[in-house]
Amino acid sequence: MAIKTFRPLTHSLRHTRLVDFVELTESKPLKQLTRGKNKTGARNNRGRQTVAGRGGGHKRRLREVDLRRNSKDGVPARVHSIEYDPNRSAFIAQIWYADGSKSYILAPHGLEVGREVMSGPTAEPRLGNCLPLASIPQGLTVHNVELQPGRGGQVARSAGSQCVVAGRDGDWINVQLPSGEVRRFHPQCRASIGQLSNLDHMNQSMGKAGRRRWLGLKPKSRGVAQNPVDHPMGGGNDRTGGGRPPVDRHGNPAKGSPTRSPRKPSNAMIIRSRRGQSATQTAK
Repeated sequence: MAIKTFRPLTHSLRHTRLVDFVELTESKPLKQLTRGKNKTGARNNRGRQTVAGRGGGHKRRLREVDLRRNSKDGVPARVHSIEYDPNRSAFIAQIWYADGSKSYILAPHGLEVGREVMSGPTAEPRLGNCLPLASIPQGLTVHNVELQPGRGGQVARSAGSQCVVAGRDGDWINVQLPSGEVRRFHPQCRASIGQLSNLDHMNQSMGKAGRRRWLGLKPKSRGVAQNPVDHPMGGGNDRTGGGRPPVDRHGNPAKGSPTRSPRKPSNAMIIRSRRGQSATQTAK
């Protein structure tokens, strides 16, 4: 999908680069698979702000996307439309099963209207199909990978993301993640074939601050520009930072320092970290 530019009639249009949605189907979302979305303004149940720079934005409706794809094993489905989802960067596909039911799935790059998709151990490793990792040949690109069997896909769900099935390690399946990390997965964890759609999402340029506000993104002040009561690095003259290493508003290291716990149980599943270190080097 291409990037579209605009005639520089205004200062904002001069630098605006947006994804051209010409390949999407011109249809409204399926009402039975959508529901309202309540906004929190990045506040928790105590009313305190937990994430900076969020709030406002256009109204959205949640699309109930099937991330498990285990309820219709062996039932073929036809792609009815490729649609835009305001709640994620990738596109979604509306599929109609042979038994009459309908569902939304994450749309991989190259999936077209009218193509047949299927899920389950007996499905072929073709674009858009969902299979257990044990049934996927080595070297294929996958997305929407489960961390635990039956829990639903949690890995590689944003636009253009993909994982690579690297091989087998005894009873486990090695998968290379988008970050470069190689990790072991249970063979019954499911994944969908292909790279996710909207590859040009990273090449967009919003052009103006208002477009970011439509997305619910607010301006953020630098920590060194704030007062000491508001940020650990605030206060002082100029951009001094008080001589301490970069931290966030809660005092957690922001650059260079490891934040992952060395005693986290899932560390045993990492074969090679995203920094290229082996499992033994990571443990140290």
